[in-house]
Amino acid sequence: MKVEIKIPTMGESIIEATVGAILKPSGTVVAMDDEILELETDKVNQVLYAPQAGVLNLTVAPDTVVKIGEVIGFVDTEGAAKPVATQAAEPKPEPKVEAKPEPQSIATAKPVEPKAELKPQPTPIPKTNESNARISREEMVQDLIKQESGNPAQDKPASLPKALAEGHSSTLDRLESRRKMSKIRKVIAARLVEAQSQTAMLTTFNEVDMTQVMALRERYKEGFTKTHNVKLGFMSFFVKACVSALEAYPDVNSYIDGDEIVHREYYDIGIAVGTDRGVMVPVVRNCDHLSFAGIESSIEAFAKKARDGKITMDDLQGAGFTITNGGTYGSLLSTPILNPPQSGILGMHKIEKRPVVVNDQIVIRPMMYVALSYDHRIIDGKEAVSFLVHMKNVLEDPSRLLLEV
Repeated sequence: MKVEIKIPTMGESIIEATVGAILKPSGTVVAMDDEILELETDKVNQVLYAPQAGVLNLTVAPDTVVKIGEVIGFVDTEGAAKPVATQAAEPKPEPKVEAKPEPQSIATAKPVEPKAELKPQPTPIPKTNESNARISREEMVQDLIKQESGNPAQDKPASLPKALAEGHSSTLDRLESRRKMSKIRKVIAARLVEAQSQTAMLTTFNEVDMTQVMALRERYKEGFTKTHNVKLGFMSFFVKACVSALEAYPDVNSYIDGDEIVHREYYDIGIAVGTDRGVMVPVVRNCDHLSFAGIESSIEAFAKKARDGKITMDDLQGAGFTITNGGTYGSLLSTPILNPPQSGILGMHKIEKRPVVVNDQIVIRPMMYVALSYDHRIIDGKEAVSFLVHMKNVLEDPSRLLLEV
């Protein structure tokens, strides 16, 4: 029985996909739900699974553009047992008997001629510059290259000394490689250029003393993990602080539609996640109603789905604000780029101990630079700065989150 393999539906706006990596080539015996190939779209990559167990037969190759619902092969459910039966039925090969050469009679045997003695040929001396009886490095290198290419029968000369090659980069190869941009990378590139050209983007900065947040996390992280089965990270604090700031400055949670400003009455926040295929921004929804554990659990689940290539279109759409954490990679400061049609994005960075002045005393504190990139068409500089100051105050005194002040 042949079970067809069809391209599944991957979102309302997606009508086609591109075949990426072939994980199981045709002729492979697969089990049900084995990963057989990857599909690339302009939004997300998706793995295609075997519908049944059997022998796989694909009619597509990498980079083939396919339509939703198109049949791209089949699984022969009866073919899985054939290789075993064939192998059992094959007869054992008979042992080969080597034929011995017949002895040659003494009368007909030809005398063996003695081999001519080979005398080593002297290596030709490179040409010299007759004007001053000196040879330059370039001439010597060229002569050695000609000797190597002109005498293939001779043994290859030893590699050129490093000293000869240095300073003569024109004689060395310049290696390059090319690879096609994936659809996700093309879309990321297009959207970044679009954000730069179609928004009045500006970035403002501040710094946060992370002492209180780190103390709370250190004090309760073990109990938090035991109770909620998820680790207590920094991201939940920042999500809660963002919700508080968005409530105080609603224009940051708005977007432009024609000649109107549309304000969102909900708080769906995108969390940027780095993967091998590029940056993805899954959306944690209704953050104003979620607990710290709910936020951490959602982020952990999305990160796993993104890295496994199982994230869906619905997971990536509808955010009103984005948080990106370059600090996980060691970034000290950056200017994040907007994700249209959003009007704001927060950049977190590396926590680093620095000397700061507290109550007229120089002390060492764990500090983090934060950056808010915003659309100046909607948000004025005063609002943007006040937004970051609000976040700073909340994070430096987390009890404000409980009292909602």
